[in-house]
Formats: sequence, structure tokens, C-alpha cells
Amino acid sequence: MQAPASKRPAFSLVALWGVVGFLVILGQAIHRLLGLALEPIVRGQLHSWQWGLYGLSIALLGYSEGYRAFQLKAAPRIVVRAMHLARHPRPLHVVLAPFFSTGLFHATRRRLITSWSLYAGLILLILAVRQLDQPWRGIVDAGVVVGLTWGAVSIIIYYVRALAGHPPRVSPELPGEDAVGSSA
Repeated sequence: MQAPASKRPAFSLVALWGVVGFLVILGQAIHRLLGLALEPIVRGQLHSWQWGLYGLSIALLGYSEGYRAFQLKAAPRIVVRAMHLARHPRPLHVVLAPFFSTGLFHATRRRLITSWSLYAGLILLILAVRQLDQPWRGIVDAGVVVGLTWGAVSIIIYYVRALAGHPPRVSPELPGEDAVGSSA
């Protein structure tokens, strides 16, 4: 069922910038990691039991990072925050829309702590995984690529649905909002 045109949010370059800007960041990470994830396959470095770990990495990180973290939590919030910014633009927020959309600033205290802690933890994990030799790095990176790709697709789907009049029903977690009941 299609929403009446009057209930659909107006297309906005601000919201598009918030969503696409973050997708570009994800795309760069996916592009950088894809070669490393495929390297042990291309070089024939995987023993049969390592193929199992490769598949397990894809399944576990696809589920935990792609589905649970992105599809259920981050993607809807990114879209809702980008749409909010389109309706309430502030010059600095617009310039930094991809970071606004991810909740790195102008958010509830809980969202700020969660977002900054998450990204700090991701940086530490990235640094740790960089120390691994192949095929181990490729095994981990394969799962990360699947999770990030799943996340990017989720964001696109939520954004298109929002433009069609079906925005995600999550809090944008803005300052002054009651953070009770919101999810990380």
C-alpha cells in the first residue's frame, strides 16, 4: 500500500547527504577489506577446516553486525536522524550530516556514549585485526565485509521506505528526549 503523497516526506538533499555520506564511509571500508577477505581464497591458503572458520565468520558477523547491529538498530536510527535534520537544518549539522546521522553529536547522552564507545571499540578491533597474518585476517575480514554490506543495504532500504512514507519507528535520540526505551 502506498502512502498518500501528502504524508510522504519531501525529498531533501540534506537527508540524502546524511545517508549517502555514511554509505560512502561504509563503501570505502568494504572496498578496502574485500581484497583482504578474498586474498586467502585467491592464494589458496585455506585448509578445509579454515574454510569452515571462513563460513562461520561470515555467518556470525553477518548476523551480529549486519542484522542485529545494523538492520535492527543503526540503520533505522541513521535514516530517522537524517530525516530529522532535513526538517530542522542547522548549518554545522548539515555540513557534518553523516556524523549527525550516526549519533556522534547532538544526541542524548546515552546515544553519545553508545556511539562514541562503539566507534572507539571498532577502532581498537581494527587495529588488532590488522596484526593478524593471512589467512586469519581474511577470515575475520570476510565476516566484516558481509556485516558492513548488510548494513549498507539495510540503510538504503530504510531510506527508500522512508521516502515512500514509511519511516522507521525509532527515536532519533535527540538532546532533551527521554532515552528510556531506546535501544543502542
